[in-house]
Amino acid sequence: MLMDIVILIIKVAVVLGVVLLHVAYAVYFERKILGHMQSRLGPTEVGPLGLFQPFADLIKLFFKEDNIPLGADKVLFTIAPVIVVTCVMTSFSVIPFAAGWVLANINVGLLLVLAMGSLGVYGIIIAGWSSNSKYAFLGGLRSSAQIISYEIPMGIALLAVLIMSGSLNLSDIVYAQEKLPWGMFIFPQILGFFVFLVCALAETNRTPFDLPEAETELVAGYLTEYSGFRWGLFFLAEYSAMYVMSSMLSICFLGGWTLPPFLTNLFPILNLMPGIVWFLLKVYMFMFFYIWIRGTVPRYRFDQLLKIGWKFLLPLSLTNLFVIMIIKKVFMP
Repeated sequence: MLMDIVILIIKVAVVLGVVLLHVAYAVYFERKILGHMQSRLGPTEVGPLGLFQPFADLIKLFFKEDNIPLGADKVLFTIAPVIVVTCVMTSFSVIPFAAGWVLANINVGLLLVLAMGSLGVYGIIIAGWSSNSKYAFLGGLRSSAQIISYEIPMGIALLAVLIMSGSLNLSDIVYAQEKLPWGMFIFPQILGFFVFLVCALAETNRTPFDLPEAETELVAGYLTEYSGFRWGLFFLAEYSAMYVMSSMLSICFLGGWTLPPFLTNLFPILNLMPGIVWFLLKVYMFMFFYIWIRGTVPRYRFDQLLKIGWKFLLPLSLTNLFVIMIIKKVFMP
């Protein structure tokens, strides 16, 4: 029993370490990619090609003065970033990186990821309210209204995945896709993939749906009064959430760590590559998409985001669910 606990702690430490390293270099690659998109170089000074810039930023944030506004609720102001980070990191416990590479192979992994995404918003709302700042408060209110508009179509898109796979276990969802001739759920439910992709941008507060922290009108939104290490925790949570959403897109729609059978039959050498390599390639494809959107698409107005969620994404997700129900009943009984 004791040995099992020790092994579990080691696994958790390894996963968290790898995730934190990936997050650090996701920031580096974003700055580099955006730099080239905007005809500049990005980080170049700290280490060769600026590779040590993430560690320099971490050291700066760790030693930066941590200010708490006089009128703020100090307890809530302090725990808000911890709530957000905890919810995001908990999601990694059920994500399978390859066959058998998962911390908690539970039967409700899909629900857990959705639940943690919803609970993380409470940290943003608390941060906005406890800061005693109009800008932060408006950012928190935007986040609470935003989640209502995109969580429903996101859940309906994943409900179609549940119908196709017959399981809420993320590993079983991958295995269900492996049995299909085309090897991925994206082909029968391209609408669900599109809805989830758009909702993932809103879930992570990324451009063009970064309304809770819109710099143009809210300074930094719910982050306005934060500095130092607490601000860094919010930053960590955002980029970790990008990995979670990219992983969910890969697992639910692109077959996770597997490749389509027709592709492996055509090129048998592809079977020699470990599954985690294919999984990470798919994840980083979506990470690049996040960065690409940030560099090319302007921010929507708040009313436009709500209109997209209720008038476009919700009908599309319901249409996708209806089509998948017919496909499952008629062609895949």
